[in-house]
Formats: sequence, structure tokens, C-alpha cells
Amino acid sequence: MKENPELCYLCAGAVLTNLFVLDVVYQQVTGHLDDCTCDVETIDAFNNYKLFPRLNQLLESDYFRYYKVNLKKPCPFWDDNSHCGIRDCAVKPCPSDEVPDGIRSASYKYSEEANSRAEECEEASRLGAVDESLSKETQQAVLQWTWHDDSSDSFCEADDILSPDAEYVDLLLNPERYTGYKGPDAWKIWNSIYEENCFKPQNVKRPLRTALKKRAFYRLISGLHASINIHLSARYLLQDTWSEKKWGPNVTEFQQRFDEVVTRGEGPRRLKNLYFLYLIELRALSKVLPFFERPGFQLYTGNQSHDAEIKNLLLEVLHLAKSFPLHFDENSFFAGNKKEAAKLKEEVRLHFKNISKIMDCVGCFKCRLWGKLQTQGLGTALKILFSENLIEKIPESGPSYGFQLTRQEIVALFNAFGRISTSVRELENFRTILRTMR
Repeated sequence: MKENPELCYLCAGAVLTNLFVLDVVYQQVTGHLDDCTCDVETIDAFNNYKLFPRLNQLLESDYFRYYKVNLKKPCPFWDDNSHCGIRDCAVKPCPSDEVPDGIRSASYKYSEEANSRAEECEEASRLGAVDESLSKETQQAVLQWTWHDDSSDSFCEADDILSPDAEYVDLLLNPERYTGYKGPDAWKIWNSIYEENCFKPQNVKRPLRTALKKRAFYRLISGLHASINIHLSARYLLQDTWSEKKWGPNVTEFQQRFDEVVTRGEGPRRLKNLYFLYLIELRALSKVLPFFERPGFQLYTGNQSHDAEIKNLLLEVLHLAKSFPLHFDENSFFAGNKKEAAKLKEEVRLHFKNISKIMDCVGCFKCRLWGKLQTQGLGTALKILFSENLIEKIPESGPSYGFQLTRQEIVALFNAFGRISTSVRELENFRTILRTMR
């Protein structure tokens, strides 16, 4: 077959255009970040060469790879419950016997006493553990207390993991990537988030401190959106034949989502918002260290030696997070007089709860899975930043009554940050691809 010189010329021109466009994008996503003392280059170096490798290793462990989720909840906002019929939208749940015993029997309040099951039933009840040795009446009372307690400080509409529809999913076997879910249904989800449940910059008015806080909330949602789009571009279905599927980076797809011209100037801003989200979640990890440092806290799966090893790795990741030299100063956003701070916390909490509910409207089950996990993870990070005073009062031993995290929140927190960390790493991969294409 003869080559068409004109076609080759056009193809080469398209490639060069893509390279030029992406170069422009990257030139604009450098240097100082708005509302922060940090810069993009410092985050890239810290994440890609220090934190990302260790965090990735942590998320491959049994404790962090299994997440319980209800993907069958109906959409609470509109009646259209159509689902994506593309096979890559499907999620394969775990058979119960593949999930470690310690995870399946773990408590709702993840504490030393609940994990070890060494305390009396009365103590377990007081701490919120649901022990099978308790009577049904007592278990129900404990659960009611737990749900009430969690709902008062939770930033997400958490799934009822006791529901028969809730199933464990192996996150490593159901990776976030391009599924083909797009078009009006997908846009409807994001429009609902931005238009109805998010503080839009143009709608934020004075006083200045409140305006900055609400703008920060918008930037978090925009950063999450950018991160998800990076994953879809970096793990794109490049080849689909009867013999194999090939997933990899799609430069054109990345361009469509972040090119300054195509996105009317939004692309570079979205990428900077990704870095802002990274700083927020990184700060939350550094702040929550005392909760996990307690000698009695366990990442309980039932394998004692492995659990101890993974806890050490967890603490290593948290200490790395704390060592970051240019942490985001949350005081300008999450502090203020008590009345103002309480009002803002409740406002942000309710907005974010609505966003977490919207995840039940996503028609692609795999997208729904990762959307629910990442919104719960970000919600947990916000819960941590709004609970600094409670975390500071956590005793070195014994239960931490003032501040608690469920296993669901813990798994979501670290996996959500893992997604953001991966996005930052993938940006470096796209830069490398561009250099090799020149």
C-alpha cells in the first residue's frame, strides 16, 4: 500500500500542533499557586520522588485495597436511573471469602478495643463496636448511636455498609480509567455539582475571609474534576481487540480536557486547582498523624505480622506528609471566630453532603465507585481540618472519644489522596511523552 504524502504531512502537522498546545499548557502550570506559599515544582519533586512510591505501596495492601460500597442506591435528585451498558463501566465485587476476616468483622468505630475484641461487651458497646456476641437489641442501639454520631460531623452521605446491597470491591481489580461513559448524562452530573452545590467564584461576595473560604471550596471541586480527567486521559483504551485490550496515555484526550484554547482558558486553571487540592489533602494527612500514632491503633485484617508492617508503612507515609516544607496554611480558610467558623463548617458540610449524594446518580458503575470513594476521601480530609482542636486533645493511649474515623473513612482518605498523587505523577508522564515526541 502506497503512502499518501499529503496525509502524512497533515498527521505530522497535527502532532506538532498538539505538542505546541501542551507546551503552552505546561508553561502556564508552573511557579507560585494562588492562595498558597507553595509552587508547582516543589510539589512535583516531593510527590513524584518521595511520597508517591511509598503511598502506592501502602494502597496495594489488603487493608486499603478493599472498600465496601453500595452501588445500587437510587439517584435522590432525578428519576432517570439509566445505567451505562458499556462493559468497562461494570464493577466486579469480591466474593466474601476473598476479603480478609479481620476486615469483614471490623468495628464501626475503629479503636484499639474494637480491633482486638479483648474488652468486655459493655466496653465495646460504649466505643461503638458492633460485636456479634451482643444481643440484637443492643447491636441496634449501638448502630443508632454510631449513625447519629457520624452524621453530626460527617461531610459525606456515607453508605449503609450493613445493607444487603453493600459489597466489598477490590480497588486494584477495578481501577479508575476511561470507560466510554460521556455525553449528556456525564455532563448532567458535573453541572449539578457546579451549578447547584458548589460556591461559584462569581457568586462569592464579601466579607473577604468568607469569600476566600468559599473560593477554596470551589477550587477543591475543580481540582477533583481535573484529577479524574487526568486519570481518564492517562489510562485510555487505546486498543480493543478479541485478543487483548491496551490502556495507556492519550495525548489528544488530555489536550481536549486541558488545552487553554479548547477549554477557553479553563484548562491551566483546572490543573492549578489540582495542585491546590493536593495541598489540602496533604495537610489533612499531616494533621491526623496523632490519631494513627497511638500505640493501640491497629490496621486490623487478622494477619498480625502483616498488620504491624503496614502500620509502620502508614506512619512512614504520614511522617513524610508532615515533612513537606511548604504546607498549606489552613488557618486563613478554616479558622476565624467560633461563630463564623461553625457557620462555615456547617455550610461546607451540607454542600459536600449534597455532592456525595449526586454520586448515586452516576450511570457508570465504575465511575460511581471511584466518585463515591473520592468524595468520601475529600470529605474526610475536610472533617480532619475542621477538627484540629479535637485531634490535638487525643490521648496517647485509650480511645479518642472526641475524634473518630471509621475504617471506610480511612480507606477513602488514603485512596482519594492516592488518586491525586497519581494525577500529579501522570502530569510528569505526559511531559516525558512530549519530550520524546519532539
